Amino acid sequence: MSDKVSKFNPMTESLHESLSYGTPLPLPPSTLLPTSHPTVTRTLTRLTRSALLSLALDWLSDVNQPLTAPYLLPQYDIETNDIFPPASSLDQLRVIYNGLERRMGTKKDVLDRILEGDWRFGISLYALAMADMQFLNTHPSSQKWQAWEITLSSSSSPVQQSFESRVPRFHPPTFLRNMQLEFLPDIKVHFNIDRHDKLPLLILRVLVLESPYSTSFSLIHNVVRFSNSSRVFYIAFPDYSPYVFISSTNTLSVDPLLSKKKVGSSRYLRELVLEAIPKAYSKPGERYSIQRTMLSARSLEALVEHRGNGRTNAASGVWSSYAETNGSEAKRDNPLNSSLTTSYFQECDGFTTNETSGTTRKVAKLTTSNIKRKSESNDFKMSLAQKRFGGSAIPTDGKGINRLFVKIVDPFPRTSINTVHFNYHQTTRLPEKPHERNSIGKRSLTQLKNKRNQTKGSEQAQSKSWRPEISISFSGSHVIAGIRELVECGIIDGALMPGWMTGEQGISEGIIRNGRIYNLEMN
Repeated sequence: MSDKVSKFNPMTESLHESLSYGTPLPLPPSTLLPTSHPTVTRTLTRLTRSALLSLALDWLSDVNQPLTAPYLLPQYDIETNDIFPPASSLDQLRVIYNGLERRMGTKKDVLDRILEGDWRFGISLYALAMADMQFLNTHPSSQKWQAWEITLSSSSSPVQQSFESRVPRFHPPTFLRNMQLEFLPDIKVHFNIDRHDKLPLLILRVLVLESPYSTSFSLIHNVVRFSNSSRVFYIAFPDYSPYVFISSTNTLSVDPLLSKKKVGSSRYLRELVLEAIPKAYSKPGERYSIQRTMLSARSLEALVEHRGNGRTNAASGVWSSYAETNGSEAKRDNPLNSSLTTSYFQECDGFTTNETSGTTRKVAKLTTSNIKRKSESNDFKMSLAQKRFGGSAIPTDGKGINRLFVKIVDPFPRTSINTVHFNYHQTTRLPEKPHERNSIGKRSLTQLKNKRNQTKGSEQAQSKSWRPEISISFSGSHVIAGIRELVECGIIDGALMPGWMTGEQGISEGIIRNGRIYNLEMN
């Protein structure tokens, strides 16, 4: 159904009468924007020359012709002196752009041919979405992503609540239809879903426009409104995973008043998208909600590594070697088995078994409470970093987080620092109580209850003490890899370093209380 009634005067070649009315329908993907539109030029200008040529060839494919058809003219008059003469067929255009790939040239030449020649009558919203996806593939760190967990809400039926661990069913056509129903008629959206070229996930591009009209006429004659009130959001759906990755607000707009959720601002439109996601997943008797996790990064590979469908979700950092099922990095032994003849840490130190000579080298005994630095040589530092990080935290693995933020709220130690001499390479164990020293096997339930009561009492006493707010922030292209290099250089003590600095917990922010890291929102 068309939402615009117009009359076209061929004598004046102008649209002198037009009538537009609001409609709850989304923006059609065939809606054309003129090549002089700021959104079109801004989207195509940021692409490289090779990316523009690849995009043009995708537009020329037979599958995309209903939405990305170029300007063709079977019979061309040479006397018109056109700078870019129109081609007569798609095959002729494919030959031209394939030849541009082999020849040297500038990006401006390709861009001018696209905007002033072959697509001179406009670029569709679907073609712009393809250009955005091309930029996202060639610039993986252009967006900042936040991982959100999809969970069953308390309003679900008891039968469905018994299947809390199952992954919600994701059917793209049904999801997009349900998501469209959650937007008001005065807000127009355009959806485009595409498969990532390398990672196992789907990426949904959502163009949100605060306008009740969905015609090309309204978009063309309201350039200022389209540029100011339109926002683009990305939602990534990993395969068989109860998580979604949503692009953050600070990468989508330059609005200085982001803290205020004004109507039409990026935060306001993003809240609408966030509220629509769990409702689009839900169905009768099965209601879902999304919860923010402690992981955000600019790399989708890092999010897939820690929140995807693989085994590394619960085994990150050095433990990821035990999550491998195939390849040379796969570990067949259980790291919790104390009867192992060769452990992972011994392999890092070079302890091997000589089966040919029948002699076995002496296995070093590993202790977690008394770790001594044997040497300050580079080999020892590299070995220590290998023990703490394993095969992860490599600068070129593409799985890095760009920011690690923690907030420490532990009570300040009462003992004066000047009267205590710390030994960072040796820990002294407290004397055991008589009943603990003579006990054999597991502790009784009474002892465990007494221990818990003592812990609660100490926490209440510590809550009254002074708790300075200390925030630590690491920034860089690959924070965990940078920490590993500091351990290899001896700047950070790898033996006493907490586990959250190795990336084994798969988080980028949190709050440390009583030596453990929790969600930052629990403060």
